[in-house]
Amino acid sequence: MVKENEVLHIAELADIGISSAELGKFTEQFNAILEYFDILDTLEASEPLMRSLVNVFREDEVKPSISQEDALRNSHNPEDGYVRAPRVI
Repeated sequence: MVKENEVLHIAELADIGISSAELGKFTEQFNAILEYFDILDTLEASEPLMRSLVNVFREDEVKPSISQEDALRNSHNPEDGYVRAPRVI
């Protein structure tokens, strides 16, 4: 069973702000989640829990689209055929 001070520690590590009014509810929910894991630990698997892999991606197909000129028409600052965006770093 997880205690409130442990929930506060976990919240601090995860950078989640928990108010003192929410602390009791979070502790209760955290313990309920851990109880579900205890139930799962009691199950015995007679077969592997893996399934065969299936490719769910479609094949790439070339389809008609708008021209590069049309795509750049509404860009405020195109450069060398591309949309120029501000630096992020």
